[in-house]
Amino acid sequence: MRAAMPNDRFTKKNSFRFLLRIPVPWVFILTYLAGAAIDYATGPHSFINRAPRLGIAGAIVFAVGATIAGWGWLTFRKARTTTVPGERSSRFVTWGPYKFTRNPMYVGLVVAYVGEALILRQIWPLLLLPLVVAYVNWVVIPVEEVKLREVFGDKYRDYQAKTRRWL
Repeated sequence: MRAAMPNDRFTKKNSFRFLLRIPVPWVFILTYLAGAAIDYATGPHSFINRAPRLGIAGAIVFAVGATIAGWGWLTFRKARTTTVPGERSSRFVTWGPYKFTRNPMYVGLVVAYVGEALILRQIWPLLLLPLVVAYVNWVVIPVEEVKLREVFGDKYRDYQAKTRRWL
């Protein structure tokens, strides 16, 4: 076995970049569907099926998440900048939901995902959610942050110091 060379395809810097070809919302959807399939295969979970008004709570949680994610997306659309991880941003967005979190679209997707699982009373999608959050937190966001530091420099560093990554 040979030692890894700096220009190898899978250096530390690039080890998961191939995964960025899958749009982040699809990572959430595909993981949810995998969890739903496992949930279906393992049968009903009586303790969650007995919870009253879980569907109503889930609908509220889902609506909150969709609103947060949509607000973040619309803010980027109004600013006419990219929503694609790793692409060069044309504008530095710090207003709207970006005053509260650097990643409102991801926060919203996580909240909506939880709401969907509650609506459908599914356990396995919830158990798989930490994998998606880990992927977004340790693979996707670092790539975005490197690009933002390259483009916006100290302005972005100041923003990072003042605004949390998640909540």
